[in-house]
Amino acid sequence: MKKSLPIYLLLAAITLSGVALLPDSTADADDWGFFGHRRINRLAIFTLPPEMMVFYKKHIEYLTEHSVDPDKRRYATKHEAPRHYIDIDMWGTYPFENVPRDWTDALMQYTDLYLVQGLRDTIHLFGNAQMTIDREFVRSQSGIIVERRAYRNFFTRNVLNQYYEDEWLVSCDSLRALLGYDTPCLTVLAIDRFSEHGILPYHLLKMQRDLTEAFRRKNMDRILRLSAEMGHYIGDAHVPLHTTVNYNGQLTDQIGIHALWESRLPELFADAQYDFFVGKAEYIENPRDYFWNIVLESHQLLDSVLLIEKDLSRTFPTDRQYCYEERLGRTIRTYCEAYAAAYHARMQGMVEQRMRDAIHATASSWYTAWVDAGQPNMRALASPGQAPLTDEEAAAIEAAFQKGSTKGREHEQ
Repeated sequence: MKKSLPIYLLLAAITLSGVALLPDSTADADDWGFFGHRRINRLAIFTLPPEMMVFYKKHIEYLTEHSVDPDKRRYATKHEAPRHYIDIDMWGTYPFENVPRDWTDALMQYTDLYLVQGLRDTIHLFGNAQMTIDREFVRSQSGIIVERRAYRNFFTRNVLNQYYEDEWLVSCDSLRALLGYDTPCLTVLAIDRFSEHGILPYHLLKMQRDLTEAFRRKNMDRILRLSAEMGHYIGDAHVPLHTTVNYNGQLTDQIGIHALWESRLPELFADAQYDFFVGKAEYIENPRDYFWNIVLESHQLLDSVLLIEKDLSRTFPTDRQYCYEERLGRTIRTYCEAYAAAYHARMQGMVEQRMRDAIHATASSWYTAWVDAGQPNMRALASPGQAPLTDEEAAAIEAAFQKGSTKGREHEQ
């Protein structure tokens, strides 16, 4: 059992005993916290139809424990972090109609394309600040007009296939073919201005397609791995702070609110107070719209998340807002239980509802992939001969995680 002391009592005890504190920390886990992600995946299993539950329940421990693999992978690759969020308010205001829901269109709109003709002669051809896109044409501010379909084909063949490369270079010949005329050209450089602000809803759709294909191929290892990770990303999409530039309250003097909302509150109240009977998994008719609606619903809750805590911090006794706890042999600074309880009460069930919705959405995603794959016989799948991650992959992820430095944003470090 964790024991908390208000800060003024703990400091007095430290003064008398000479015990030194470790550096302050607002959290020792990411996203919903390992607790939340594990609960979401575990409980989602029990909403599945019997034909699926016979398989998923058999592997309940794997699906529970590996729900946090995407968080651990953030310590190993820079490409992982943007999959967990989208700073949607970076691109305007709700309902963000200027953000294409199609991945290729979004990246095309927010990728700058430069024509390098000499050492001091570079032309900004295309990019969000330099062009407009309608149904038929792409128009740059420099007067270049090309057919939208032609530009999309050019972008797909010459830029999109370099997505995981560190530098995106396009051949001069392909640009000349797009423009329809010859032009001096040393090289063509493309710079992604979009992904650093998050790609969560696009990644969800990709994961859905991958899981469907795994079911279609009856690849048990891949079904387990993708199911575990799909639950993680769906959980993230239900967190309002995963939809904003102000992801940890750093712009409103509320640093630490990220861990408070999605880790501290579920850990304190979920098992004791939440009703996790969410009904049966349902078929998702339009996964793209479904995932985007989750993100938009989360974003609509953002003002309440921030404003309620801001108001509470002004009225709650300051010496009872932060406490110190022992966790895993470390002394950490966290929100006192009384303060967390007051915040939790004033949000009137928001965290519980988002967690319930995440459980139902996770199960519905699994169920939809299974249906779309033709409802393969899950009883016929053999027991795993090996873990869905190879020993080498699992060891590399765990080693990077233990080093304790994510390749992401400040609240994730």
